[in-house]
Amino acid sequence: MSHTASPAGFCRDCLAPAAAEARRCRKCGSPRLMRHPELDRLTIAHIDCDAFYASVEKRDNPELADKPVIIGGGKRGVVSTACYVARIRGVRSAMPMFKALEACPDAVVIKPDMEKYVRVGRQIRQMMFDLTPLVQPLSIDEAFLDLAGTERLHHSSPALTLARFARRVEDEVGITVSVGLSYCKFLAKVASDMNKPRGFSVIGEAEAVEFLRTKPVGLIWGVGKAFAATLARDGITEIGQLQQMDEIDLLRRYGTMGKRLYFLARGIDDRKVHLDDEAKSVSAETTFFEDYASMTELAPALRALSEQVARRLKKAAIAGHTVVLKLKTQDFKQRTRNRRLDAPSQLADRIFREGLSLLEREIDGTKFRLIGIGVTDLSDAADADPPDLIDEGAEKRKAAEAAMDKLRDKFGTRSIETGYTFGKGKRGHGSNQG
Repeated sequence: MSHTASPAGFCRDCLAPAAAEARRCRKCGSPRLMRHPELDRLTIAHIDCDAFYASVEKRDNPELADKPVIIGGGKRGVVSTACYVARIRGVRSAMPMFKALEACPDAVVIKPDMEKYVRVGRQIRQMMFDLTPLVQPLSIDEAFLDLAGTERLHHSSPALTLARFARRVEDEVGITVSVGLSYCKFLAKVASDMNKPRGFSVIGEAEAVEFLRTKPVGLIWGVGKAFAATLARDGITEIGQLQQMDEIDLLRRYGTMGKRLYFLARGIDDRKVHLDDEAKSVSAETTFFEDYASMTELAPALRALSEQVARRLKKAAIAGHTVVLKLKTQDFKQRTRNRRLDAPSQLADRIFREGLSLLEREIDGTKFRLIGIGVTDLSDAADADPPDLIDEGAEKRKAAEAAMDKLRDKFGTRSIETGYTFGKGKRGHGSNQG
């Protein structure tokens, strides 16, 4: 952020103190100096790994360092992420792969290795917990942190502690992160996006309203393309226009969202950094190599994905209370259906049966290019899958699944299959989420 004063700060590379008027670090010569009038008072941070999947792959294969890299499936898939070289060429996350390769035909395409990314993500997460116990993960590669009260522990301000953390990630993990520092979660997240990659941006309380004034309304948390279009139809395109509007008027026009617009437009966000948002869902999906419309073709994929989800739930000792089915039609329209269970489950059998019931209602001749299954409303596994007094076969299927799990643990996931998946082969490429 720009500011009128030029306070003393520190060098982001060597962490040495930086004089107020210096343009380069007097110790190491780096121009990456961090200064801001509120630098020593701000405590809410958002940390985001830069092009995470692609960065991990480039770390593991130095030959890819200067090449455009896309993480995603084959020609039938979508882009999970792209490195900054590919982004300059126009590649974006969630873009259909064929469009990405049209924009960047020389890109190196790598299928996602979720186990590796999760492993690296956990390593970085533990480093975050070394800074503060108040870490709220948003996904595998980003989190909010509250560093209030950590000055005595780290013998430095939160800003300097974060700079030290960013350098540690580069040195020990081999990828880069961007940091946003502010007084609230909304603006910390905005700041972390400002100067990626290797960014460190600060938005102070004194400058917040003026900073937001000329920004598009889409910058506000919760304002997607559809709602931004609604606001545009009402003549509202910049946050400064919202700053001139009355709270009652915004409530009357847009309901509860109007209240959010009123406060966030003024940089007011009282949400706290919570510990209970580490995982909101566990899911798996696959994009087919060709479109399918019948239950005969879709059910095997649904069963295999249900088994993937169940394995992850059991490994993490958690269970889900709501089953979510995801479908994407051949023209990229998405359908999401869900059903709440009587008790949380981590069983592939239960997840699959509920998903199959939801899928049956969607079989109407529509061809689908993607199917996914997952669970939300996560809880401890201790409450999962109590005895079913109505379904007499449930306990037998539960015991059979436990036996299959033991065989798979010993001989591999494909060592034993159900009738749904046996002999069906691989019809698409998977992408685990959640």
